Amino acid sequence: MRPFYVTTPIYYVNDRPHIGHAYSTVAADVLARYAKLRGRPTRFLTGTDEHGQKIEERARELGKDAKAFVDEMSPPFDEAFRKLGCAYDDFIRTTEPRHEEKVQALWTLLAEKGDIYLGEYEGWYSVADEAFITEMELKALDEVTRSKVRKVREPSYFFKLSAYTDKLLAFYEANPTFVQPIGRFNEVKAFVREGLRDLSVSRTSFTWGVPVPGDPKHVMYVWLDALTNYVSALGGPAAPGAAPLFDRFWPPSADVVHVVGKDILRFHAIYWPAFLLAAGLEPPTQIFAHGWLTINGEKMSKRLGNFIPPGPLVDELGADVVRYYLMREVGFGQDGDFAHRQVFARYHGELGNGLGNLLARMVTGIVQKSFEGVVPAPAALGYEERELIAIAERAAAQAASHLDVVAPHRALDAIFELVAAANRYIDRTAPWALAKQGELERLGTVAYTVLESLRWLSVMLSPFMPEKTAALRAQLGLSPLTPTEALDAWPKAGDWGGLAAGTQTAPAAPLFPRFDPKDEEAILERLGAAGTKGADAKTGAKQGEQGVEAPKAEKATKKSDEAASAAKQEKSVSESSGTIVFDDFMKVELRVGLIVEAEAVPKSDKLVRCQIDLGEEKPRQILAGIRLHYAPEALVGKRVIVVANLPPRKMMGLESQGMILAASDTEHGLSVLGLEKDIAPGTRVS
Repeated sequence: MRPFYVTTPIYYVNDRPHIGHAYSTVAADVLARYAKLRGRPTRFLTGTDEHGQKIEERARELGKDAKAFVDEMSPPFDEAFRKLGCAYDDFIRTTEPRHEEKVQALWTLLAEKGDIYLGEYEGWYSVADEAFITEMELKALDEVTRSKVRKVREPSYFFKLSAYTDKLLAFYEANPTFVQPIGRFNEVKAFVREGLRDLSVSRTSFTWGVPVPGDPKHVMYVWLDALTNYVSALGGPAAPGAAPLFDRFWPPSADVVHVVGKDILRFHAIYWPAFLLAAGLEPPTQIFAHGWLTINGEKMSKRLGNFIPPGPLVDELGADVVRYYLMREVGFGQDGDFAHRQVFARYHGELGNGLGNLLARMVTGIVQKSFEGVVPAPAALGYEERELIAIAERAAAQAASHLDVVAPHRALDAIFELVAAANRYIDRTAPWALAKQGELERLGTVAYTVLESLRWLSVMLSPFMPEKTAALRAQLGLSPLTPTEALDAWPKAGDWGGLAAGTQTAPAAPLFPRFDPKDEEAILERLGAAGTKGADAKTGAKQGEQGVEAPKAEKATKKSDEAASAAKQEKSVSESSGTIVFDDFMKVELRVGLIVEAEAVPKSDKLVRCQIDLGEEKPRQILAGIRLHYAPEALVGKRVIVVANLPPRKMMGLESQGMILAASDTEHGLSVLGLEKDIAPGTRVS
């Protein structure tokens, strides 16, 4: 098995860890756990970035020595990530001697290759971003960041980045998945095509950094320092054989994925591969840039005080629930929202009513009462069993393929198809009726089929919820998973039947005990989120920035364009009875649509522009406010129900020619309305 190395950004220690840091680290942990299940030698790295002008100034403000300050600020990151169940192999700090030594070794390599020269830098420097910026970039900054930009003129060493424009473009061409999502890669390539300037890589105006070899008046540019952590933690750069971890876990021997936020993509996708190419080292396999999180619909900011620390969330909800929500709620690669009340909706809907109820119905209910807690042997399999096995095999294959391309949210979509199918299977086979009728042979087959589905789920969900899946396995009478190098433990076609008949199950407390409304409110109060709004139960859809959700009650009286448009569509509704006549219903033209293209609308955090095949000469463009619930790429190929005879309307300068229907409630979140079968696009719904 090919080794796998996954890293997070190293986190800047000028403040405490928050949910944004947790998002990156949990994602990397999920990928590492998945790789181990596939039998791959795996290494997972995180850590803290502790040098730079911003750190020096912050320490001075607090009246502290810079080293004492970072020694105080780094441990909370390690503690927060451990509390979230993140099982990394190494936690690196850029103030460690093992790191500083390797940064200087990389500098020496670059200098020996002739790619570093001494000059003078004059221009703008953003202290907030620790980045050199152009006049054009200065104009684009927000007011707060612009206030921290300084005009700098000082001696500086430069890296010949301009010499790597064509080399980088050639590398990108040869490695078409180097940056994901693809839209971010296109931005990177466009930036490089404009031509690169040589990069200032040292400073003399402050001292808190790694000294330049042979010229200690200069300290290294913080990004050259920070990026090197990915190899210094492996003991590189080093001669072959001198650093076994580097030889094993860095290309060409291994696959390397850097998980980063989109705000630091340029440093990772341009500067870092340029440094490595110049040093004669291979760049990583992939840079995956995820989006930003808002909090209850608002941007994270110190002014709002909504930088949520992960610790209290874990204390109230458990690490696995927080992990699950972070990976489930947001399309990885897209911007998304952390909504406290939506955590409870996911918890009660998918986890409690879905997975937890499936386990309790079978283990605590049927198996305990009818088989004295022992896993029964299945008899001949019928159509229902073969159908569920096929769904399990498909779910495992799809989830694996999604995790292979860093799409954990889509992997969970596939996995929960099996949860839903297993619950439907119970409803159809009615094991409680079989027990009452004394049909134990058939009941044993049904029970075994559900228990084996749960075993598969315990494996597939373990990267996301390691503690809960261990508890699930314990109730099935199974030991915790112990991934073994070179042994692929991921379920696949042909693996059905791994749960041994005769295994003693161990019923226990509910896997996801319910919170009553008072409990929820008390938790929200303790988390400082009691004033946030919940998702009211709603159905129907509307075009526009409000998405496919019906308007909130408190907004219903506003004379918005959407409300006016909806009012026109609803003239025939009887105010006294809420009913309509059949002829009025028939005026609404509902058709089956196939989404053939979907992309986020620039400058909107809610709108997705869909091209939908309605069986017409060409696809229609329809805008839907569902980006907080669906990644655009996840919509492609879906069959949806479209209101096809609405008048076109303009949104964000784009014309929308219809409306996608959806439903939403507090337990399940939002779901576009679809079909069970592949009905032809354009078919009338009646």
